Amino acid sequence: MATTESNAAAAGTTTWNIDPAHTTVEFAAKHMMITSVKGRFGEVAGTLVIDEASPERSSVAVEIQVASIDTRVEQRDAHLRSADFLDVASHPTITFRSTRVEGAATTPGDTFRVVGDLTIRGTTREVVLDATYEGRGTDPWGGERVSFSATAKIDRRDFGLTYNQVLETGGILVSNDIRLSFEVQAVKAA
Repeated sequence: MATTESNAAAAGTTTWNIDPAHTTVEFAAKHMMITSVKGRFGEVAGTLVIDEASPERSSVAVEIQVASIDTRVEQRDAHLRSADFLDVASHPTITFRSTRVEGAATTPGDTFRVVGDLTIRGTTREVVLDATYEGRGTDPWGGERVSFSATAKIDRRDFGLTYNQVLETGGILVSNDIRLSFEVQAVKAA
């Protein structure tokens, strides 16, 4: 009986591959406590497994290449890749693996939560993504696509990212709170 239930569950799921050309992974931090500076990661891969009948059984697995960081300032990017921050030489990827999905999303605009393990610089912490189902459609080549957006806020110190400088006027150079933003489009696997 367990085998039949497992097969039924597997039959009700679809796998979707993240399309990196139509996916954006961004972050924002305050610089000198007065201006938000944004950056993005250009290389992202992953899969979504969607169970429409039981959304709580759906899952997400994402891998980001840290070296692909881009803040539009090469000197800053090099510093962020260094051991002071992300330490690309020792930790080339950032990963996210969902542990549960809370809520169902069947209509564009529906919101839900994805809870999972975010690993940065070898440290894993639970993170909650506030997500929105953006829609589903067929592309001009016959591929089926689905889209989601999500946001989260993390404290970078929780991941061992403690480098900072105290400003003469008070405050710090880089905020500890980092805002994450994801725009994800995925293509249904054949």
